[in-house]
Amino acid sequence: MSSINPEFLLQAYRMGIFPMAMEQGEIGWFSPDPRGVIPLDSFHVPKSLKRIMSSGRFDVRINSSFGEVIDGCAEREETWIDETVRESYLNLKGRGYAHSVECWFEGELVGGLYGVAIGGAFFGESMFSRKRDASKVALVSLVEHLLKRNFILLDTQWTTPHLSQFGAIDIPKSKYMEVLHEAIGMDVSFV
Repeated sequence: MSSINPEFLLQAYRMGIFPMAMEQGEIGWFSPDPRGVIPLDSFHVPKSLKRIMSSGRFDVRINSSFGEVIDGCAEREETWIDETVRESYLNLKGRGYAHSVECWFEGELVGGLYGVAIGGAFFGESMFSRKRDASKVALVSLVEHLLKRNFILLDTQWTTPHLSQFGAIDIPKSKYMEVLHEAIGMDVSFV
């Protein structure tokens, strides 16, 4: 089974580039302009979600089932996560760069997200939900964690209507690269 060389993949992230599996089985490389980000200092949590967060309905864990989270993210009709992508991120997880935030309900994994952390930048890759609001709770939990750890960049790649409700915005690539350069030079850690 093939995977992307981990050092090459990390260097791509440092340059604002990320991979996605394409239909023909090859890997495409992307660096959108504008770039989707969630400004951590203005992250918005809808009131209904605040109630869910405070209810303790979900057990939120970090890095307890990374492979299962990737598999959950790939469970859709059209996915950019193939075996090459899966193995590449499992390799990054083993090197301490890829992380997952998981939502559990009654002992079962029901949602989560994963991404890559370099310095003070977190590059969100994908999320999934098998139970209503589980991926949203994972995102809120991620942002709370990033703020505690002094991260300054949450990269969402593109801005979607789903992410816009949390304050996701598009910024010009030139601005993104400035923030990225500052973030990856920071001496902070995800765990």
